[in-house]
Amino acid sequence: MNRIRVLLAEDHTLVRAGFRALLEKLDTVQVVGEASDGREAVRVARELNPEVVLMDIAMAGMNGLEATSRMRHECPNAKVIMLTMYTNEEYLKEALRAGASGYLLKDADRAELELALNTVRRGKTYVTSAMAKFTLDASGREGAVAAGPLGKLTARQREILQLIAEGSSTKEIAHRLDLSAKTVETHRAQLMERLEIHDVPGLVRLAIRTGLIGADQ
Repeated sequence: MNRIRVLLAEDHTLVRAGFRALLEKLDTVQVVGEASDGREAVRVARELNPEVVLMDIAMAGMNGLEATSRMRHECPNAKVIMLTMYTNEEYLKEALRAGASGYLLKDADRAELELALNTVRRGKTYVTSAMAKFTLDASGREGAVAAGPLGKLTARQREILQLIAEGSSTKEIAHRLDLSAKTVETHRAQLMERLEIHDVPGLVRLAIRTGLIGADQ
């Protein structure tokens, strides 16, 4: 069997290096590239066409959830396994809603990592055993995953929500996304209305709860 072509997306250099070293010990795996944030992950995936992307959830700029959602349309052949430290049902639901094929804790051992890679390569979903109690069966998966506050937002609104939660000003967001400040303010007002949250602390709490940003950011 051909080796599994894997792209590794993780914003912490040492963590990424550790995962790469672990992956390179697997005879069934070929690491074809790395990315340090979600936007880069989408770009590199388009270029290298990996079979599986190991994607950190909480990355600055564009998080793994948003990157996964975009890959579903731009790189439909790539299967995404979310890498996370969070054993939270909301995170799992958001990952599956975004289109992830797997959910793996960062403290997984070599055997589980290989199992997850082989499972998603075969077109199946892998959820780490620590999250088994939250696993959604096939009949209820679509409806349950479609629910959730982030589903009310457009891709651009989710992107702006993350940047707001990370502490970026309107001017900084406009510069980063190549938008006018007025456009950013319009998106901000619309996402607040859709979420029924009208203050920044409330947006930050939602972003943490749904995995847009890590609790330590």
